[in-house]
Amino acid sequence: MSATRSAQLFKRVTPGGWAAVAWGAGMVFTALLRIRVPGQEGPDVMPGFVILRWDGLLMLAVGTLHTLRGSALLTRRPAAALNHLLVAPVIASTPLGVTAIPFAQYLAVDVALYAIAAARPRREAWRALLLALGLLVVYLAVRVLAGWPAGTTGTLAVALTALVAWLLGRSEAQAREYAERSRTQATEQAVTAERLRIAREMHDTVAHSIGIVALQAGAARRVITTQPEAARQALGEIETASRETLAGLRRMLGALRTADTEAETRSEPGPTEPADDVRGLPEMPGLAALDRLAELTGKAGVRVVVRRVGAPCPLPPDIDLSAFRIVQESVTNVVRHSGADSCTVTVDQRAPDSLAVTVDDRGPAAGHARVSPGPGSGYGLTGMRERVAVLRGDFTAGPRPGGGYRVTVRLPLPTGATTR
Repeated sequence: MSATRSAQLFKRVTPGGWAAVAWGAGMVFTALLRIRVPGQEGPDVMPGFVILRWDGLLMLAVGTLHTLRGSALLTRRPAAALNHLLVAPVIASTPLGVTAIPFAQYLAVDVALYAIAAARPRREAWRALLLALGLLVVYLAVRVLAGWPAGTTGTLAVALTALVAWLLGRSEAQAREYAERSRTQATEQAVTAERLRIAREMHDTVAHSIGIVALQAGAARRVITTQPEAARQALGEIETASRETLAGLRRMLGALRTADTEAETRSEPGPTEPADDVRGLPEMPGLAALDRLAELTGKAGVRVVVRRVGAPCPLPPDIDLSAFRIVQESVTNVVRHSGADSCTVTVDQRAPDSLAVTVDDRGPAAGHARVSPGPGSGYGLTGMRERVAVLRGDFTAGPRPGGGYRVTVRLPLPTGATTR
């Protein structure tokens, strides 16, 4: 708990605040070097006479004011802030009587370099580094040309710490850029996967419903003059199937819309529009909707027998939906291509670690010829294979030995997915 609070406090402090803290810590360290602390015979550095006078104290105060000004500007105007922070150590170093800018007076600059390298564009970050290192070179060159003692090794150490701070900032910036690219790619992949899923859902729904509509329309055309009542019933089934398909398409297309989502959510269906409460399959059907699927297909002239083996158990939503869609597509193929008058759907839930689904038809009914395009052709079988592959299951489809066609699917269940 305390570690979490410390991390939150650390994040709340702005880079400018840390620069001011670094300057203060540097001034305290500078003072400690020039006094005798317990355990020492004398101070590490003898204080110069200038620092003890009013003009020396004034220079330290001016350097501190520049640092505070630069710290206040670091977030909003980093270039101007760095200028103030670079002036401060030059002014503060004068009364210290040193041969090079001390490391303690450059701590605030190091913090600014880290912040600029981590948050600003690459060109601006490089400019800040060159300014910081250039100041050290110019300071050292002025002392050498003036014939004064120059602390070359000390200046190299200060330059090295500045470079390390800048590299750490650039490393954080690159990590952020990589994380942002990863999030963008993950979002794009999720959107693509969702659109592909919706496309498969749309294909399954439309293919099944249009197959029923085509069959009923053909039946109505044949009996419209001799059996008006039967033709009227077939037209009613066409209307129902069409409205169910339209409602499903509206739900699916809603997920593809990126604009006007809120306005569309607020809009209500008109009095003449088919509302979402029409009789039909649920929005996200599962194996529990097989009886309704069998009823709709039976009205189209193909009897569907649903056999359940084993005790029904709760299934993960993706497996439940995929199993239903595979059955729906298989039954649609029977209606559209096989010419059979019946098929059998077997749902086997006896195994605790897998779900088995089989769809059998016994071939064309009397007077009909099989017109199936053959195994492996068309988008239907491809979509089923894709669904099963995503769930790491097994899929087979082909002619039965005794005639007809069989689709068999086995989907593995995750551990703990069912409760016996």
